[in-house]
Amino acid sequence: MSLQGLSTSLLFAASVCLPSMSAAQPVGPTAPNVVLIVADYMGYSDTEPYGARDVRTPHLARLADEGFRLTNAYASAPVCVPSRAALLTGVYQHRLGLEGNEDVKKGLPPSHKTVAERLQTAGYRTAMIGKWHLGFGEGAGPNARGFDTSLAFDSWSIDYYSHRTPAGETGLHENGRPVEIAGYSTEVFAARAVDFIQSRDTRPFFLYLAFNATLPPRQPPGRPDDVRAKGPGAVAMAEWHRGTREDYVAVVEALDAGIGRVLASIEGKGVRDNTLVIFTYDHGGRELVRNAPLFHGFATLWEGGIRVPLIIRWPSRLGGSRVSAQPTIHMDLAATILAAAGVEPDAAGKLDGINLVPLLTGRTPPFDRAFFWRLAIPGREQKAVRRGRWKLMLDGNTPLLFDVTEDLSERHDLRYAQPAIVNDLRSVLNAWEKELPPQSR
Repeated sequence: MSLQGLSTSLLFAASVCLPSMSAAQPVGPTAPNVVLIVADYMGYSDTEPYGARDVRTPHLARLADEGFRLTNAYASAPVCVPSRAALLTGVYQHRLGLEGNEDVKKGLPPSHKTVAERLQTAGYRTAMIGKWHLGFGEGAGPNARGFDTSLAFDSWSIDYYSHRTPAGETGLHENGRPVEIAGYSTEVFAARAVDFIQSRDTRPFFLYLAFNATLPPRQPPGRPDDVRAKGPGAVAMAEWHRGTREDYVAVVEALDAGIGRVLASIEGKGVRDNTLVIFTYDHGGRELVRNAPLFHGFATLWEGGIRVPLIIRWPSRLGGSRVSAQPTIHMDLAATILAAAGVEPDAAGKLDGINLVPLLTGRTPPFDRAFFWRLAIPGREQKAVRRGRWKLMLDGNTPLLFDVTEDLSERHDLRYAQPAIVNDLRSVLNAWEKELPPQSR
């Protein structure tokens, strides 16, 4: 299929189930609540729904059993800042000038509204809790980008107990102001999420809950003396990353327990059926994680860096205990949330994602899609495109072709066996790049 044909298919799919209404028109009383939960730096197979054997995640297992488990879901980037930018705006991060973590100082450009801004304008109450990592400068923090309230940190990581950054600075900010809060970060964030959900405010709500789990330092719960960042002054990275697989497992299980508290609060409020809950990662992990059967991990465009779990539950609209192999990418979540709420996307530009509900309900048949990646980390220049079963990797100057349907671990390079497919995918990737603004660096 040509790039033009792919674009037409995406626009058609994105328009399905989007009502015709003004973006300023308030949402109706049946608009769903939305809870978007994001974990960080985790291994693909480190939850029970995705094959974990040494980690117990009963709440995520239940969430998957009651909703959809997607097996071909992708992040738009293998590092934090660009991935989160695309997640919240629904467009490729390259259009925003945010291609690497060093771009965090730029913040999200005002030219593209976030999902939260669109929902807030339509009458949703909104909250951001956890890792923001999209800039705290003027006009850049969560309260300036559509969130009524926030308890957030902007560093790549914080100490789970002191909540300080690796540089020893105060990490947490409440509505933009530095704040000291006692407690284990996963539990603090879960408790704040429960408070927000249980509010007496009867408006529909949007909660973006971005845990720091399982970023280093992997500090298990119940060890309050294990503080890595105790005050002003940088922490040695060897100390920051110190830990064992057992420590990591404990952090994951604490994360699952926190998610369980959030799910219980949704049920306790009596809004389970009309609450869209989404769980995913911002990208893959490395070090203590397990990505099998995927190869490699964080900061690479191999499957271990970009393929992520994705669980979606919306009882009133979607059936339970179902698995979908439909290829998806994080920008789809923005499109899906807006469509579910009956809110039009930002008029400044079309979304790169599509509404997944028609696909999951069977009203739209599955179809092949093309996804693109470009990564410019010093010493690791990579590009990739996936279309249908084929994935072309450009690792430096080396092209590699994989059939990721049959070869999920990317062990068998087929570029010499399928030269026509290599050439076709390279041309599609080049055409995509020509549509983008100049590379940010």
